[in-house]
Amino acid sequence: MRTSALALVAAAALAAGAAQAQSATYAIDPTHTFVTFEIGHFGTSTNRGRFDKKEGTVQFDKTGKTAKVDLTIDVASISTGTAAFDKHLQSADFFDTAKFPTAKFTADKFVFNGDKVSEVTGMLTLMGKTNPVVLKASLFNCYQNPMLKREVCGGDFETTIDRTAYGMNYGIQWGFPKDVRLVVQVEAVKQ
Repeated sequence: MRTSALALVAAAALAAGAAQAQSATYAIDPTHTFVTFEIGHFGTSTNRGRFDKKEGTVQFDKTGKTAKVDLTIDVASISTGTAAFDKHLQSADFFDTAKFPTAKFTADKFVFNGDKVSEVTGMLTLMGKTNPVVLKASLFNCYQNPMLKREVCGGDFETTIDRTAYGMNYGIQWGFPKDVRLVVQVEAVKQ
C-alpha cells in the first residue's frame, strides 16, 4: 500500500514537472511588434500613428492554455510621419510624455479557440491611469523561425479604448472622438 502511494506521489510530481516544462518565456521582438492607433479627424479622415519603441515578455504554456504578457511602450517614440504632429501628441494636450514617459499593458486572462489565442484581457496603464481592456485576435500562430532557429508566437490584436478614461480630453469640445482604435501586431521569440 505504501509503495503504491509513493508511486502515485512520484507520478503526480512528474506530471506537474512536465506541465511546468511546457511554460516558456518569449521575448517581444521589437522589429515585428507594433502598437498603432487610429482616431477620426472631424469625421473626414483618420489620423494614424504608432509607437516605435516597446519591450516585454510573454509567459506562454500551450499545453495548459495559459499565458501572461508584460509590455512596456515608450510613449515618446510616437511616430505619425509628421514631426509637428508628433510633438503635439507628446505635449500635455495629449500623452504628456514628460510626465508619463511609458505606457504598460499586462494581462493573464487568455481565451483560446483550439490552439489559437482569440482574446486577451488585461490592464492598460496610460498617463498614470489603469483601465481594463480586451484585445481581440484576428490572427495567432506559432512557428519555427528558420533564421532564428527558435519558436516564435504572435498575432494581430485590436481593441477600442475611450481616451477620456485616461484623462486625454483635448479636442472633445470641438467634436474630436473619444474612441481610439488600437491595433497591436506582436511577435515574441522563445528564450
